[in-house]
Amino acid sequence: MSAQDLPQELRRALSTVAREPRLLVASDYDGTLAPIVSDPTKAYPHRESVSALRALAGLTGTTAAVISGRALRDLAALSRLPVEVQLIGSHGSEFDVGFVHAIDNDAKQLLQEVQTALTQIAAGNPGVTVEIKPASVALHVRNAGPEIGRRALTSVRQGPACWVGVQVTEGKAVIELAVVPTDKGAALDTIRHQEGATAAVFFGDDVTDEKAFRMLSGPDVGIKVGEGDSLAKYRVDTTEAVSYALAFLLEERRTWLAGASAPRIERLTMLASPRSVALLTPDATVTWFCHPEPDSAAVFAHLLGGPQAGHFTVAPERPGLPLSQRYVDSTMTVETRWASLQVVDYLPHDVTPNRTDLTRVITGVAKAVVTFAPRPEFGQVPVTLECEPSGLRVLGTNDPMVLRSPGVRWEIESDGTHDVARAVVDPASGPVVLELRCGTQDLAPAMTSEPERRREAQRYWSEWARSLELPPLKPDLMKRSALTLRGLVHAPSGSILAAATTSLPEDIGGVRNWDYRYCWLRDAALTAQALVSLGSLAEADQFLGWVHRVLETLSGPERLHPLYTIYGETLPPEAVIDQLPGYAGSRPVRVGNAANMQVQLDVFGPIVDLIATLAHAREHKGITDPAKVLPDADWELVHAMVSAVQRRWTEPDHGIWEIRGNPRHHVYSKVMGWLTVDRALTLAQKFDRPIEPDWIELRDTIAEEVKTKGWNDEVQSFTAAYDGTDLDAATLHIGLSGLIDPSDPRFAATVVATEAELRSGSTVYRYHHDDGLPGGEGGFHLCAAWLVEAYLLIGKRSDAEALFAQLVDVAGPTGLLSEEYDPVAERSLGNHPQAYSHLGLLRCAQLLAQPVEVLV
Repeated sequence: MSAQDLPQELRRALSTVAREPRLLVASDYDGTLAPIVSDPTKAYPHRESVSALRALAGLTGTTAAVISGRALRDLAALSRLPVEVQLIGSHGSEFDVGFVHAIDNDAKQLLQEVQTALTQIAAGNPGVTVEIKPASVALHVRNAGPEIGRRALTSVRQGPACWVGVQVTEGKAVIELAVVPTDKGAALDTIRHQEGATAAVFFGDDVTDEKAFRMLSGPDVGIKVGEGDSLAKYRVDTTEAVSYALAFLLEERRTWLAGASAPRIERLTMLASPRSVALLTPDATVTWFCHPEPDSAAVFAHLLGGPQAGHFTVAPERPGLPLSQRYVDSTMTVETRWASLQVVDYLPHDVTPNRTDLTRVITGVAKAVVTFAPRPEFGQVPVTLECEPSGLRVLGTNDPMVLRSPGVRWEIESDGTHDVARAVVDPASGPVVLELRCGTQDLAPAMTSEPERRREAQRYWSEWARSLELPPLKPDLMKRSALTLRGLVHAPSGSILAAATTSLPEDIGGVRNWDYRYCWLRDAALTAQALVSLGSLAEADQFLGWVHRVLETLSGPERLHPLYTIYGETLPPEAVIDQLPGYAGSRPVRVGNAANMQVQLDVFGPIVDLIATLAHAREHKGITDPAKVLPDADWELVHAMVSAVQRRWTEPDHGIWEIRGNPRHHVYSKVMGWLTVDRALTLAQKFDRPIEPDWIELRDTIAEEVKTKGWNDEVQSFTAAYDGTDLDAATLHIGLSGLIDPSDPRFAATVVATEAELRSGSTVYRYHHDDGLPGGEGGFHLCAAWLVEAYLLIGKRSDAEALFAQLVDVAGPTGLLSEEYDPVAERSLGNHPQAYSHLGLLRCAQLLAQPVEVLV
C-alpha cells in the first residue's frame, strides 16, 4: 500500500487542509498509531507514524498531538514520541505528568475506592485486568472469554460506575472510571485554542474518539480507523493506512510551506500594458497577475503559493524544458520557445478602463497542454468554471471574468473548493489564441484581429523606445531597463510603481517581505527623472500632475505620506494573507505597507530635483516659453517644499530605508533637505523666480550641520545618523548630491569606508546595524549603483567599471533586475522588477559614457 492507495476524497481533503495557516494534527494511540495487541504493554506505534508526526511538529505553524486513554506516563514511555509532539493522557484529563497532585482529597479517596472495587471484580473473572492511572482506573476485558468479559463489564456498570463523582468512558473491551472530567473532544478543543489552529485533523478508532470527532467543523478533517458508526467524514481500514495518511499530509504541508518549488526571481519576466503588469516563469506559466489594478488582489498568485494559488500554464504535451524565453525587441511582448512549440504573451492595450486582458498565442507543430486555474482575491473565494462553445466563464467572483478560447475542448476538475480547467491543443493547423478578459462577461470575438491587436500593443512600446537617447554602453540592456521603468508607469493615474510584486523576500524563508505595488514619492520621482534623462518627459509631467492632485487634499507638503495607492489614496492597514505560504516558504505574505504612516523627510529632495531636471530638459528640447519650461504650479510646489524643509528639517525621521524603529537624525534625509533648497535656488536663478531671503542661509546651515554632526572621526566616515557609528550606503549622497565637493578628503574616506564595510563582491548592502527586524537581507542593486558613481567622483574609474560589469552580470536572462542580490547564493532577492535597480543601472551607464573631465 502507498499514499496513492488512500481514498481519493481523503487525499483531496488532506491536501486542502495542509494549506491552512496554522494546523493541528492529533490522533488517538491504540488502534490508530499503534495496532491493537493482546498485551497492552507491547502496543508499539508504527515507526512511519512516529516519523511523520515528529516531522509535522517541526513544521512552521503546525502542532502535533496524541490524545490517548492511557495514563500519560505510560503513553510517553510506550510511544517513544519526541517532545515536539504533545501528549495528552487519560482521555484528555492529563495534560501534564504529575497533575494528580492537584486532585483534592475527596477525589483521591474516591479513586482509591474505585480501584478497590475494580480489583475485586477482576479477581473473580479470569483474563480481566486493571490499569491504574493518576485520576482513573480502567478495567480491560480484551484477554478474557466473551462471557467472562460481559459479566465483568456488567458488574462495573451496575456497581462503581453508578457512584456519585465517577465519570464513565467505555471503549473497545474496556471501561474506565475517572474521578475528574475526561473528554477527548474538550482536550482537542483546548489544544486548538492554545495553538491558535485554524484547522484540525484527528485520527481515531474507538467510541471514545467520537467526542473528538464531534468537535470538528469547517475545514477540519476527521478520519475513522476501521468499521463502525462514526461522526468522522473519512475512513481508513488499518493502522498502516494511518501511517500513509500522515506521510501524505506531511508531504503536502511541507510542499505548501516551502512555496512549491518557486522559480528563481531573476528568471521571472514582466509583461506590461499602460495600466497593468503580469509575470511569467521561464516555462511560460503566468505566475503573477492582479485585477483590476496592479495593486489589487491577485488572480494568479502562483509566485507566492504554488499551483494552488492560481496559475495559467502552457506546456508541451511531451514534457521538456524551454529552449529560450525573450522579449520581442523594443516591446513588452514575450516569446517562450520549445523545440516544436512557441507561446507569445502580451497584455493588449485596446481594452476599456474597467478591463484587464492577457493574450496567449500558441503556435508550432507539437501538441500543448493548457491549464487554467484562476484564483481571484488571492484564492480566498471559491471558483467555478463553466464551459461555453467560445470559452470559459469564471463564476464566484464579484468582478466578471472569462477566457475566450474558441475551438478548445476543456475538461474541468474540482478539489471541492476550486475548479481547474485543462485542455490539449494542437496548433499545427493554426494558432491557438487564448484571451483572458477580466472585468467583462463578453466572450464574443474582438473588433480587430489578434495579429493587429498585437501589433498595436508592440507599436506603443517600440515607437517610444525609438525616441530615447540611450547610453552607448550595453545598449540592449539599457533599452530593456528603460522599457521596464515605463512598464511600471500607471498611465491612467500618472503614478509609478516601485515594483510589480509583493512579498518577494529579502531573505529566503525570512519575514522581510513587503508590498511594493504602490507609488512612493521618492521612487517615482527618481524613476521619472531617469526617463527624463533618456529624453522622455511625458512620464515626469504626468507624475507631477499626480503629486499636485494628492496635495490638493492636504494642508501642505509636510503632510505627505511616503507612499500612496496608484490613484493617490491613503493605503489601508498592512495585512497578512495567511492562506499563502509565500515565495519559497517566505512568510508572511503582506498586502499594504506600514511605511505609509512613517515620517520620511527626504521625499522633498527627489521631487524638487525632478522639477529642476525637467525644466532643464524642456529648455534643451527647444521650449522657450518660461511658463512651459517651469510652470507656475511646479514652482509653487518647489516653494512649498522648501517651506516644508524650513519647518521640519531639524526633526528626526525613519529615513529612506523605512526602518521600523525609533526615528533618528539620518544624514541622507538632511542631505535631501539641503538638495531641496539648493535646487530651488538654482531654478530661481535660472528662470528668474522670486525666493525668500532666508533660503540661502537655510541651505548653508543644513550643509554646515551635516558636515559637522554627520562626520565621525572614530570610523573616518560620514555615518548613517548623527547619533551613531554605523554606516549607510545612502550617506554617499553627501557627495553625489554636491553638498560637499567630491574632492573633499572626507568624501573619499566615506567611499573607502563604505566599500570596506558594506560591499560584498558584486553587491553593496544598505547597512549592517540592527534595524529591529529578524533575519537578514541581500545587497541592494541601487546601492551598488551609488558606489559606482562615487568611485567615478573620486577618480576610481577602473573600480567603477568593474562593479558596473558585475551589476550587468546579475541581470536575469531577459534583462530584469530585482531589488537585491545574495552574493553567496548568487541569486536575486526582493520584489521584481524593481524600479530602483533599473534606474541605478541606467545612471551608471550614462556616467561611464561621459568623458572623465565632465565627472570630476
